[in-house]
Amino acid sequence: MFDHLDLKQFLFGRLTLEAIPYHEPILLWTFVVVAVAGLALLGAVLWYGKLGYLWREWFTSVDHKKIGIMYIILAIIMLLRGFADAIMMVTQKALSVGAAEGYLPPHHYDQVFTAHGTIMIFFMAMPFVTGVMNYVVPLQIGARDVAFPFLNNFSFWMTVGGAVLTMLSLFVGEFARTGWLGYPPLSGAAYSPGVGVDYWIWGLQVAGVGTTLSGVNLIATIIKMRAPGMTMMKMPVFCWTTLASNAIIITIFPVLTATLTLLALDRYVGTHFFTNDFGGNSMLYMNLIWIWGHPEVYVLVLPAFGIYSEIVSTFCSKRLFGYTSMVYATAVIALVSWLTWLHHFFTMGSGANVNAFFGITTMIISIPTGAKVFNWLFTMYRGRIRFEGPFIWVMGFIPTFVIGGLTGVLLAVPPADFVLHNSLFLVAHFHNVIIGGVVFGLLAGIQYWFPKAFGYKLDPFWGKVSFWCWLVGFWTVFTPIYVLGLMGETRRTQHFDDPAVQPYLTVAAIGAFIIMAGILAFVVQLVVSFFRRAQLRDLTGDPWGGRTLEWSTSSPPPPYNFAFTPVVHDLDAWWDMKKRGYDRPISEFRSLHMPRNTGAGVVLAALSTVLGFALIWYIWWLAVVSFVALIAAAIIHTFNYNRGYTVPAEEIARLESQRTAQLAARA
Repeated sequence: MFDHLDLKQFLFGRLTLEAIPYHEPILLWTFVVVAVAGLALLGAVLWYGKLGYLWREWFTSVDHKKIGIMYIILAIIMLLRGFADAIMMVTQKALSVGAAEGYLPPHHYDQVFTAHGTIMIFFMAMPFVTGVMNYVVPLQIGARDVAFPFLNNFSFWMTVGGAVLTMLSLFVGEFARTGWLGYPPLSGAAYSPGVGVDYWIWGLQVAGVGTTLSGVNLIATIIKMRAPGMTMMKMPVFCWTTLASNAIIITIFPVLTATLTLLALDRYVGTHFFTNDFGGNSMLYMNLIWIWGHPEVYVLVLPAFGIYSEIVSTFCSKRLFGYTSMVYATAVIALVSWLTWLHHFFTMGSGANVNAFFGITTMIISIPTGAKVFNWLFTMYRGRIRFEGPFIWVMGFIPTFVIGGLTGVLLAVPPADFVLHNSLFLVAHFHNVIIGGVVFGLLAGIQYWFPKAFGYKLDPFWGKVSFWCWLVGFWTVFTPIYVLGLMGETRRTQHFDDPAVQPYLTVAAIGAFIIMAGILAFVVQLVVSFFRRAQLRDLTGDPWGGRTLEWSTSSPPPPYNFAFTPVVHDLDAWWDMKKRGYDRPISEFRSLHMPRNTGAGVVLAALSTVLGFALIWYIWWLAVVSFVALIAAAIIHTFNYNRGYTVPAEEIARLESQRTAQLAARA
């Protein structure tokens, strides 16, 4: 018979009322605000009767376009959360110099520090990149959807599940205090006995499954579903960078999954892979996590390079300079990205030969990256440049990213790295590359493809406000951080003893608030554009004069994307079609078979999230039940043969005729 304590432990594991941080005012008020906002949103959805619509048309959708939009919405939400952490950190640093202690105690600051890196990489940048790739790639290659539509839905909801577990740690329990890469022995059971590291492990494991499957899906789509005539060397550059990025994903994310599994075994069953006891070695973890971690940078930045290539070509009204060299540069970056992880260990005693090899490979990877910059500049040369919303992000990106790349080359020199490795200089370099390269590229992509997704442009004024706040704010934050790094100030610190650093930290905090104004301006831009959509609407489907195939469809595209599979004759497919006098036919349409929406992805991801929560809190009965239910749901889904529906030829003819009439009226 169970006594009361045994029954309570059986039912709830480690979960108690003490896990709710009601004694932390910041967390308590954050919980209140989030709860009120969530209930208000749910109430609005119920009031307007949209819950059924959201379930039928969005949550269960297998349409790559809707899934891409949901990825981007998730990324924007997590950007707000991750940037809130950044604001808390920079203000804490500015207020905690000398005798002042600031307002974040060390244990809370360490959680914020870890959550910021984890959220921004895994749940902001990755979903943002994946969302843009999901939306654009099938349209650019002339496909009606991705290769595995259900898998696409499942991948998205697994990413959401990982984000839910990470966000849940804010209100139930705690998050890891180890830094966003969870180095042992700090992440081991001896030094982190609470649930924080477990939240980190299972949040990333659930999301990592979705990312890996999404990588497989996009590679299969690009390799097997291109339109007739679109050879590999006629693909848009964005498709090439997507292909390279996902090739990296499917090789490195299994490594991350295995690494986190080994760390979980150390914590749960007492193995010694990374504990330095009984043959374990914590440096094994460092190597494995960076075998994932450094190629991950190129997973993020390569699609951004593709976005810049599309924008530069469009807004200069020129074919992209050096297309072939851009393709080869992309391939070289992808290949060399696997050979750079050990530059993170120059200070770890690896030896002169190892340091020299990885220093050289790190410098080599800057060569194809630099070649891309010159290609963009030569495309601009003698082009008819239009400084519209998407293009100004490119103009901000080039000098910002080049400076970030040059500081990376400096850190590739082992003697310099010995001085700068553990300093704020490295923090500034990393953000220089990620913000200046990835975030600027994604925001440019939103401005560029938004009219394709929704049929109207974004308001140009608020777009420029957002851009200038981001650019000025970025340099206001990280210029003093570069200086502090050169002065020898170390990273990963909650408090500084030297009062001389306070002016630099204060300037950095001011810069962070300027960036915050840029983020808010972007949100305002979305709202203002929605209410002004009648004035901002463009019926041509090609508001910028784009050159690639996605602009040949209506804005937004129909569920089937293309009534007729296009035949590609040239690299700039849509430009070539317009030159040939391309016009969509309005007769002889055929019915199209499309995949049907399904809730299986939501169910499987929800069960995976429950399983992760049960493992975090040692609720073993719930873990067993959710695991069995997960397997059963997967098996049941495999017997669901009713997976498609037919779009009648008459409906396609009606939509295409309406579209043709709109084009004629606009002309």
